Amino acid sequence: MMTAEQLLAAHKANLETLFGLTNKAFEGVEKLVELNLQVAKSGLGEVAEHAKATLSVKDAQELLALQAGLLQPAAEKAAAYSRHLYDIASGTNAEVSKIAESKLAETQKSFMAAVDSAVKNAPAGTENAVALVKSAVAAANNALESVTKAAKQAQDVAEANFQAINTTAVKASQAATKSRR
Repeated sequence: MMTAEQLLAAHKANLETLFGLTNKAFEGVEKLVELNLQVAKSGLGEVAEHAKATLSVKDAQELLALQAGLLQPAAEKAAAYSRHLYDIASGTNAEVSKIAESKLAETQKSFMAAVDSAVKNAPAGTENAVALVKSAVAAANNALESVTKAAKQAQDVAEANFQAINTTAVKASQAATKSRR
């Protein structure tokens, strides 16, 4: 049975964890807003330059060459933007996961301490029930570790796929630009 002090300490720890997670989420949002502001600012400058260049075009062939010259940088910028978005999201996710895993480990440790305490105070003749509880706790811990490993592997695969897609998109835009010239 938990004492009032233990309950208060657990509640305080949960609040600290919640505020820590909230701060990490806001940091991610701040980075996203900063990235979008940078993209918007540079985009406005590029639109102005493109408009000036378009107004100075003398014929249709020069206009097509101008448009083709913009295709590759646009694809590369889109890929870079996607990469930044992914980095922000995965960085924020990693921080949140680290906090959650730490809290989970702490909770598991507290639970195991409670189970051990209950086992020590178990009446005679309940050894089979105690063994069953310990076995169930060990199985739950193993299952949780397996799920955590699988989630990390899935994240690694997703990142590798994202990298491959970005690389393919940039190469395709480069090939398209070269074939138009």
